Amino acid sequence: MKKIFFFVSISLIFTAKSFAQLSPGELSKAHANLEGLSNCTKCHELGDQVRKEKCLSCHKEIKQLIKNNRGYHSSAEVKRRDCWKCHSEHNGRNFQVVKFDENKFDHSKTTFGLKGKHADIKCDECHNSKFISDKNISKRKDTFLGLSTTCKSCHEDFHQGTLGDKCASCHNTETFKRVNFDHNKSAFKLTGKHKTVECQKCHKTEKRNGKDFRVFKNIQFQSCENCHSDIHKGKFGSDCKKCHSTDGFKNVNKSNFDHSKTNFQLLGKHEDVKCNDCHGSNLSSKPKHQKCIDCHKDYHKGVFLAKYQNGECSQCHEVTGFSPSLYSFELHSKTKFELTGSHFAVPCRDCHYKTTEWKFDNLSNRCVACHENVHRDEIEEKFMGNFQCDNCHNTDTWHKVKFDHSLTEFPLAGKHVQVKCMTCHEKKNDLGEIYFQFSSLSFFCEDCHKDVHNKQFAENGKTECEKCHTFNNWNLQKFDHEKTKFSLIGGHQKVQCSACHKQVTENSVTFVKFKMEDFKCKNCHQ
Repeated sequence: MKKIFFFVSISLIFTAKSFAQLSPGELSKAHANLEGLSNCTKCHELGDQVRKEKCLSCHKEIKQLIKNNRGYHSSAEVKRRDCWKCHSEHNGRNFQVVKFDENKFDHSKTTFGLKGKHADIKCDECHNSKFISDKNISKRKDTFLGLSTTCKSCHEDFHQGTLGDKCASCHNTETFKRVNFDHNKSAFKLTGKHKTVECQKCHKTEKRNGKDFRVFKNIQFQSCENCHSDIHKGKFGSDCKKCHSTDGFKNVNKSNFDHSKTNFQLLGKHEDVKCNDCHGSNLSSKPKHQKCIDCHKDYHKGVFLAKYQNGECSQCHEVTGFSPSLYSFELHSKTKFELTGSHFAVPCRDCHYKTTEWKFDNLSNRCVACHENVHRDEIEEKFMGNFQCDNCHNTDTWHKVKFDHSLTEFPLAGKHVQVKCMTCHEKKNDLGEIYFQFSSLSFFCEDCHKDVHNKQFAENGKTECEKCHTFNNWNLQKFDHEKTKFSLIGGHQKVQCSACHKQVTENSVTFVKFKMEDFKCKNCHQ
């Protein structure tokens, strides 16, 4: 009896201690139904830690996701870990077994990365019962499981099942309306102008099942007439491709149309004329073509209608191009204005097209009739009588001037003979505009040359440089020191000029001082 009592006592003591060791605390609400010693082995292995196989035997949905390599638990980071390292238990009824920071969660580890617009969506906008297809919605409370990764599980299928469920083949997560669809993979490949046609022009919107529905399948395209009306009314058959292409209806395929079989053979520039320029927008009119002026404007305003029979333009022009004219230089030389020099290269239009019309009769042959008189009043009449420029210029080049400068008040001598005309006569105003100065040009030296003497020798505001210098060089060939107030005698004759005439600076101007205030010996000699 004592032995039985001792055994029971020891058993109770052992059982009490074991319970304290096996159950360190209450289970969470989610696992509360597993409370009690009889349920321990549902999660624990005797004498071993909790195995994730035990967890997955209950959490079958997660097990299936791992098997299908889907969801967060299938990621390499989680798949190799034991469940209890993230989901701790025996911490009390109110302990959160599932706990993580939604703001820091890397959704790409779920095998469904958040891209485009998905990146801006809050968690509960997707993870809620309305997007879960499981019938037992009540069991889905406080869980992120149960969502499908198909677009239609969250988004309405506007195509109503007609285009399958691979939405990503056309759409992306950035915007639904920007469609990435390769029409060339369809039965109707887009070429030419079809590439720029808006989708809705061919894919009409209609009502289907009470909703707006864009039709993409079962559209007829076997014949051009399925979409386009035959403006030729069957005149040229139904095979539009014989003459037209998708590059443009107005670009007629000339290789399949022989215009020479008509009453007007296409030659020269006529081969490049667009069909509808002559035949109208519907290509059905038959234009007059007996005379050039039936289609072309008479730029000559009837001037040559009397000179040439029927006003035929072919007397001066040809179909290979209206310009240049067949009117030769030889013919022009028989007129009052013979073409010479650079006039050979001047287009007819430059002289004969005045304002808005062509002029051929009663044209002036004076230079100023075509050329601007850039000299204006700068050239005296004796050099330019009746505005005739050939006194100085010729038709070979405007810049080659033939002019006798000795006829002016400033004959060219010495170095001036080598100076280019524009060096003296070309000027610029304050706006940087170039103009030419001739008769109003001053011929005092200092008007062109800098007075390096700082007006030491000026008389009445002008310096007569030629008293000391010549036009040949700048040397003092004409200067005689004996004509100054200080005659060089004795040892002074051997003294260098610079010994007495020093370089000075006055009013920020540096120059050599030649005019001395006095000639006292002590000014130079100590």
